[in-house]
Amino acid sequence: MIGGDEENGLNDARFLVDLQFSTKNLLHETRGFRDRALRLTLRFRADVSSSAMRFYYLTFFKMKFGKPSEGRANQTSVEMREYNNGSDSEYIRIDESPPSPKTTHGQRVSVLPLVFLIFYEVSGGPFGVEDSVKAAGPLLALLGFLLFPIIWSIPEALMTAEMGTMFPENGGYVVWVSSALGPFWGFQQGWMKWLSGVIDNALYPVLFLDYLKSGIPELGGGFPRAAAIVALTLLLTYMNYRGLAIVGWVAVVLGAISILPFAVMSLISIPKLRPERWFVVDSGDVDWNLYLNTLFWNLNYWDSISTLAGEVENPKKTLPKALFFALILVVLGYFFPLLSGIGAVPLQRDLWTDGYFSDVARILGGAWLTWWVQGAAAMANMGMFLAEMSSDSFQLLGMAERGMLPELFSRRSRYGTPVVGILFSASGVLLLSWLSFQEIVAAENFLYCFGMMLEFVAFVRLRVVSPAAARPYRVPVGTAGAAAMCVPPTVLMCAVMAFSSAKVMAVSLVAVTVGVALYPCLKRCGENGWLRFPRHVSGFQSQ
Repeated sequence: MIGGDEENGLNDARFLVDLQFSTKNLLHETRGFRDRALRLTLRFRADVSSSAMRFYYLTFFKMKFGKPSEGRANQTSVEMREYNNGSDSEYIRIDESPPSPKTTHGQRVSVLPLVFLIFYEVSGGPFGVEDSVKAAGPLLALLGFLLFPIIWSIPEALMTAEMGTMFPENGGYVVWVSSALGPFWGFQQGWMKWLSGVIDNALYPVLFLDYLKSGIPELGGGFPRAAAIVALTLLLTYMNYRGLAIVGWVAVVLGAISILPFAVMSLISIPKLRPERWFVVDSGDVDWNLYLNTLFWNLNYWDSISTLAGEVENPKKTLPKALFFALILVVLGYFFPLLSGIGAVPLQRDLWTDGYFSDVARILGGAWLTWWVQGAAAMANMGMFLAEMSSDSFQLLGMAERGMLPELFSRRSRYGTPVVGILFSASGVLLLSWLSFQEIVAAENFLYCFGMMLEFVAFVRLRVVSPAAARPYRVPVGTAGAAAMCVPPTVLMCAVMAFSSAKVMAVSLVAVTVGVALYPCLKRCGENGWLRFPRHVSGFQSQ
């Protein structure tokens, strides 16, 4: 007989032998699994960007992305080198597909609606370009709308295509900047871009009424104008509430309505064209502030579509394709109406201000074309409002999903739309829509420049620190080429900001200061449990 203590000791010894044997088997199986994964990786190297192969690639071989990520329920994540402001670790997670509502909420956006959403976020037609002729004369106006897309629009669109497919989720540029520079700068990016977007959206009721007031003089001021602004804002806000897929197809219809009268006007103008009018220039009488702000406002916001990437059907292919077609549509939609209006109508620079294309239509085609252009302008401004509000509200949703805003902002309606984000954006529009056209443009451009500088820095930094990261679309230049691509638009932004008035600078700097102060306030609210935030590695964690 064996005593109790001896029997326990024998059992312990047997347990240790079994444990050692099991451990050896486990190590053997692990090595076999690793060898099989290595063979699969080598065999399917061209397909290494797929999610399963990337899991093997990162987990077993720890390439340049850093430590293998810890599993999260219903979520695939990839480790990248990132600057983590104030963190003990050099690495934080870039979530490749966070808990995304895109697969469970409503219909996703396809190529054609996406093209027209981009068209309306950037342009919407030649409405609002008239001030470029007033500011700089015919030649500089035409050259501006040919050269500015090369200097600004193409680099911004290329960056958006690369970064938007690298991070195909709602939040867009906020995610890019957070991933490259840390959550503090990501929050500042979100604050400045949302504010500039809301300021931009406040323009469209103003432009809508400016085009209609020649036919309905009562809309020029007073109570009728105020009531019209409120009614229009509420109607379009409700359309946004009903769903992004509806907004996308409405944008297609409105786009056709907006473009068609200018195509007709261009054809009618051909017999009346006098090419010498295109080359009139007066370099001594140029309002550079108005000129640059008009060009900048009419050709920016290519990055806005990135905040809807989580709602797009197959964004890795759809987004670059839609940006390409939208770029062509925008440039042609500006240049030919300007070419017709300048070449076929005697020049009076002082008359070239917002709404003047209605007068050009009356001179060239009569009352019927005037009403058509005015109707198209109204439809275009509706389309721009819808597209911009969609972008702004889904940006807030994306920030909430990343834990940067309270959980309230992540809630959706039964149509899949971010209710709180829509209400916040609509409130901002109503508060700001009483400003003049030029004041609104200058204020939004200044804030937009701040945000774009952060985007360009994030774009180049991620090229430097994460060169091997999966980029379904990659701008076909190296890191040095990517940095060089960002230089001309950065110089242009500095010029736009330098020519801003002291009033615009002061207001914009106050807005930036509010964003800087808001970040620690929200962080404190999350840490103390005063507000509930969705849990995310880069967000404010609720206790």
